[in-house]
Amino acid sequence: MGHTHLERWFPSITQQLMDSGAHLGTKDAIQFYVDGTRRHPVDVPMLSATRPLIEGHIRRRVLALPNVQLLRARATHLLSTATRITGVGYSETDQAGSGADAGSRRELDADLVVDAMGRSSRLSTWLADSGWDELPTDRMRIDLGYATALFHRGDELPGTIIAHATPGPASGYQTSVSEPGALAAVEGNRWMVVLAGYTDYRPGRDPDEFRKRMLRCVAPLQIVAENCAMAEDIKTFHFASSQRRDFTRLSRFPGGLMAIGDSVASVNPIYGQGLTLAVLQANALAIHLHSGAPSHAPALGYFRQSGAIVNAAWQLSTTADLAQSHVTGPYPRGYRHIRRIGDKITSASLIDATVNQAYMDVIHMRAHPRTLLQPAILLRAARATAPR
Repeated sequence: MGHTHLERWFPSITQQLMDSGAHLGTKDAIQFYVDGTRRHPVDVPMLSATRPLIEGHIRRRVLALPNVQLLRARATHLLSTATRITGVGYSETDQAGSGADAGSRRELDADLVVDAMGRSSRLSTWLADSGWDELPTDRMRIDLGYATALFHRGDELPGTIIAHATPGPASGYQTSVSEPGALAAVEGNRWMVVLAGYTDYRPGRDPDEFRKRMLRCVAPLQIVAENCAMAEDIKTFHFASSQRRDFTRLSRFPGGLMAIGDSVASVNPIYGQGLTLAVLQANALAIHLHSGAPSHAPALGYFRQSGAIVNAAWQLSTTADLAQSHVTGPYPRGYRHIRRIGDKITSASLIDATVNQAYMDVIHMRAHPRTLLQPAILLRAARATAPR
C-alpha cells in the first residue's frame, strides 16, 4: 500500500528507484512463510530497496518542487497566541547539521506547522510550555531487538526478490521456536537480511551467530547464509515500545498545528508498516487541506482521519505483540476472543488462498482489519481449519 501511494505522490519514482538498483517483486518472486510453511502467492507488488535509497529519492523529488525551500536548523520551541500556533523558534545549524551557538536563535512565522520530528518528537512538551495540554500517549513495551546485514548477491536464488518468515500459532508466536527473518534483493547487487527477536533472544553483531540464526530460518535465508559473503558489519537496533499519541482525546488544541508519521504513532517495525502509515497520513493531510478547512483552526478533521489509520495499524500490531509472553498489556477489550479468531484466520491463510489474500491485504494495509470478520471469510477459515 505504501508503494502504491508513493507512486501516486511522486509519479515514475518506482522506475527511478529501479534505475538506481531497486527491485519490484511480484507474485512468485515474493515468498511469505508462517511457522516455516509457505503461503500462497498473492498479488501484492512490493518495492525492494534500502531505506537510504528510497528516502534519498523522495528528498530530491521534494526539494525539486518550486514552492519548497530547505532551512537547515534545529527547532527549539513553538510560537503561539491564545488560540493557535504562529510559528517555530529555531537555532541555525552548519551544513553538516551540527548545532550552532545560542547567538543564532531565530523565529519563523507560519500559517501552518506540521510536526514530522518522529518518534522522539518534543511536541507534547512544547505544547505544555505554551499553556496547552500534553498529548495523551499510549505505550506497549515489547523489548524488540533486530539486526540488519548486507550480503553480496549472486545467482543463488534466481527469481526471488523478497522472502519473509514469521512465527505463528503453531509455535505460539515465539521467535525462539520459529526463527523470524526477512530477505530482500536491494541495490548494489546485494541481499539485505533482517533478523529479529525479543528480550534475551535479540540478535547481536557477531557474524557467525548471525549466520547460525539464518540457518535456523526458512530455505532462502539458509541458502544466502551458506553461499554469500557478508558485505559490511552488522547493524543492531533496539525498539523498546510501541507508542501512539492520541490527538483526538484532547479537549482543546491549538489551530495551525498538525503532526504526521512517527510523531503520531510508532509500532513494531517487524510488521513493516512505518512507510505505509506515513503515506496514508499524508493522504489524510492533503484531503483536509483541500477541503477548505482554515489552517488557523484546530485540525480536528485531520486528526480523526489520521487516527482511524493509526488505530488500524495499532490494533493489528499490538494484538500480535500480546502473543509474546513477556508483553503484559494493556489488553484490549475482548482480547481472548480476538486472539482465537486471529489464530484461526492465520492458520486458515496457509491453506485457503482466498483467506490468505484477505489476510495479506490487511497486513499490507490495503484493507481494514475488520474485513477479516466478514462472514464469508470466517466461514472459509472455519472450514479450512476444521478437524478432518
